[in-house]
Amino acid sequence: MIERILPSGVATAVAYGDPDTPDGLLPEEEAHIRRAVPARRQEYATARRCARGALADLGLPPVPLPTGPSGAPRWPDGITGSITHCRGYRAAAVARTTGTAALGIDAERHLPLPEGGLKVIAHDEELRSLTRLERAHPGIRWDTLLFSAKEAVYKAWFPRFPRKLSFRDASLAFRTGPAGTSGTFTARLLVPDSPYRRFEGRWIVAGGLVATAVHLAAPSPGDADRRPGHAGRVVRPLACPTGTPFARGDSAKRLDAPLPNQDRTEAALPAIGAAEERGRSRGASGPA
Repeated sequence: MIERILPSGVATAVAYGDPDTPDGLLPEEEAHIRRAVPARRQEYATARRCARGALADLGLPPVPLPTGPSGAPRWPDGITGSITHCRGYRAAAVARTTGTAALGIDAERHLPLPEGGLKVIAHDEELRSLTRLERAHPGIRWDTLLFSAKEAVYKAWFPRFPRKLSFRDASLAFRTGPAGTSGTFTARLLVPDSPYRRFEGRWIVAGGLVATAVHLAAPSPGDADRRPGHAGRVVRPLACPTGTPFARGDSAKRLDAPLPNQDRTEAALPAIGAAEERGRSRGASGPA
């Protein structure tokens, strides 16, 4: 799913769930996750497996991806990347810094935010815009899409500009494609010292999930605007040796299959206040 909204030059790998095989964590990663409950350990390990699969598509050998102080993975030199995981879905995206300056991805269950959550993360102008979008496209959970897009913005921001951000440090505007289930967005950055005024991103809703991505192209000599670009991708399937639905590169075999149902309480996004405190205070969205 995430591979549909990223440009060429970005390698991806995804998993629809966690395999029943040993997690394969490397010692440097084990130190971070050793006290975690089994479910957390599994999602962490699967996300690392995805990341190593994506790195392999760039020709890199398996390397440890320990968690840094911000909660984001520490990528090899010359690589930028992003990891996301929600129930039933894990994904990683990586690219070489010669072509990509910043990269952020996020995926969430396509379910409503907890009650009151939207008012915490949205500006008044965003609330008005979402109201119009809901009237035009009532099948989209615009509140969750906004949350996810802001997470992608912050993940793209932090490795390049390490300072604290809040949900209100960006104001987003969404655009829909012809089908109404995918589109683009612009994130206007409201940070006074930001070298960039905006990020451009893409979004998609499919298979019970909402996914968002921000890609900032590396500037070429003389490119003063340093604007992000998007391009088409080439699909290359790869079977998962563990038997878990898994795809590397641009392939996801069961992309549009609906995920198992779950009630709204269980599927709700992390408590907004906790996410604000845990993630924004560290400049990222927490350990990935």
